[in-house]
Amino acid sequence: MPEPETPLGLAMIGTGMVARTHLLAIRDARPRPRLVGVLSRSTGRARAFAAEATEVLGAGVDTFSDVNAIAADPRVDCALILTPPDARLSLIRPLADAGKAILLEKPVGRTLAEAEEVVAFCEAAGVPLGIVFQHRVREASRAAADLVSDGALGALGLAEIAVPWWRAQAYYDEPGRGTYARDGGGVLMSQAIHTIDLALSLTGPVESVTAMTATTRFHRMEAEDVAVAGLRFVGGAAGWLTASTASFPGRSESIVLHYEKASLRLAEGVLEVSWRDGRVERHGATATTGGGADPMAFTHDWHRSVLEDFARALHEGRPPAITGRAALDAHRLIDAMTRSAQAGRRVNLIEDKQT
Repeated sequence: MPEPETPLGLAMIGTGMVARTHLLAIRDARPRPRLVGVLSRSTGRARAFAAEATEVLGAGVDTFSDVNAIAADPRVDCALILTPPDARLSLIRPLADAGKAILLEKPVGRTLAEAEEVVAFCEAAGVPLGIVFQHRVREASRAAADLVSDGALGALGLAEIAVPWWRAQAYYDEPGRGTYARDGGGVLMSQAIHTIDLALSLTGPVESVTAMTATTRFHRMEAEDVAVAGLRFVGGAAGWLTASTASFPGRSESIVLHYEKASLRLAEGVLEVSWRDGRVERHGATATTGGGADPMAFTHDWHRSVLEDFARALHEGRPPAITGRAALDAHRLIDAMTRSAQAGRRVNLIEDKQT
């Protein structure tokens, strides 16, 4: 397909921690989208970020007064939404009604029901909805997906998923962070959701889960900072998931999948394939993902890849690589883990989905 004659027109909504990562992704994307303007809850922050963006991109970036101004602006093809989850529905409705495509930072919503509502609303409005699950587009992740899809590994038998991260109390001292009202939860919804999404894209869906969540003495926060779960997958494999922001000093998340013919280990941007016949393959390059004291210690290259794919998808009239509906799988597992921990019993996801 030829490149579009005019660059994709973007509006950025939200100027928090991850906004600069997306700004650098816009700068380096090819073809480069046009950042039309930014919207923030704080007018001062919007102006400051627009000034920084103008300098970084070498082109003028406006500020928007509200979401309706974005919806009415013919220069805007797509809204890049980076706000906390509590603002999602009120933003997406007017944008989708105006036919603007949506590229949304995780999570889709604070709860499974809210996430499903977001997806259904965009589908009913006929607008593309992409989710920034950037771990899926890393070289090692793509290599793992190729190996799984071609069937050469045989059946999955065991899955080990771990997110041993660390956040200092100062991280949770920001108003609303780690609360259900703003974030929809703690480590599961805000940190582990990336690894959960990537793991499920390789393993397929979970059939049932037995979980426990807790808040350790290391944090003063409303939601959980640790979660553990036993998993039974639809294909018959077993596994477990552990997630924490109380694991000082923080280590890289990992996904280890044991198949009949080989075991895959994804960690620190590298895929190691250990075949049962003795061969060992490696793909990717070592990279940090923000699991330690600095939550922004990661490259913007993966966000750039997500943005480039989303722009190509709009131009080609196809779904983006990571759709809102595909992202619901991670939300369903987090919801089931939360309910299992609260009730102290196993939760069957397949029956829940059917009913």
